[in-house]
Amino acid sequence: MSSEALVEGPNGVLAAWETQGQVKFARLEPGTVKLAPAVSAPGAGPNRKHPALAVNSAGEALLAWTEGTGWSRGGSLAWQLYDKAGKPATEKGRVEGGIPVWGLPAAVSHPNGRFTLLH
Repeated sequence: MSSEALVEGPNGVLAAWETQGQVKFARLEPGTVKLAPAVSAPGAGPNRKHPALAVNSAGEALLAWTEGTGWSRGGSLAWQLYDKAGKPATEKGRVEGGIPVWGLPAAVSHPNGRFTLLH
């Protein structure tokens, strides 16, 4: 089981999903249902799933996901901030055991451009 995320920002709609143990995101091409080339979360982690996505007014995106979760099992929380061009920024992280059993991450953008990551 996994999940997906869709969010609208100043540069259009972004979609995030899990496939083959990796989390990816891409921008929907305006006026179509086509995706721009997908960007994978950096590095490798065990069983990446359940992406959460938020975009601020500057077009920066926060992508968060779980690692190692499963049926009746929590796991780790990981995240990466991307600039408005979709390139990884310096802010990223991982919290071992940050996702409780049956938990999911959530990402929120605020009017001042900051993000909150919930888990």
